[in-house]
Amino acid sequence: MKPVRLSLKAIIIEDDHVLMIKNRDDTGDWYMLPGGGQEHGETVPSALSRECREEVGSGVEIGRLRFIRDYIGAHHEFAEHDGDAHQVELMFECRLTGTPRMGDVPDPMQTGVEWLGLDDLQRHRIYPAALKQLLLTGHGGNGAPIYLGDVN
Repeated sequence: MKPVRLSLKAIIIEDDHVLMIKNRDDTGDWYMLPGGGQEHGETVPSALSRECREEVGSGVEIGRLRFIRDYIGAHHEFAEHDGDAHQVELMFECRLTGTPRMGDVPDPMQTGVEWLGLDDLQRHRIYPAALKQLLLTGHGGNGAPIYLGDVN
């Protein structure tokens, strides 16, 4: 059994667009927030900034915590590939400290970095899909849940 993994994600919104990592698999393109796993001895802010530099070529200034999500692989569509995965994701509001581009250490399925319009998120395959509505309705503002549960 794998240990629970802590993953940190950046919610970067500018001019009604959210910065997303573009990925490709055998069914096409899909998107996720920039970020990734915390390494032993690394603080949460250091880990998130490192992951953003690796994936989007820019560090970030980290703001407030917006959402917490459990991802238990056995409960989701990717169970065949990562059914033994359990990840807790902390999603923070962030601001870029540089210009986004494809980072030097992208994820294996990463094909790019894109700004997606908040009003256009429903047209895209985004993980977790629950973010589509949360980001559109005031970026998870007052009254939005902080703990999302084991959602996809």
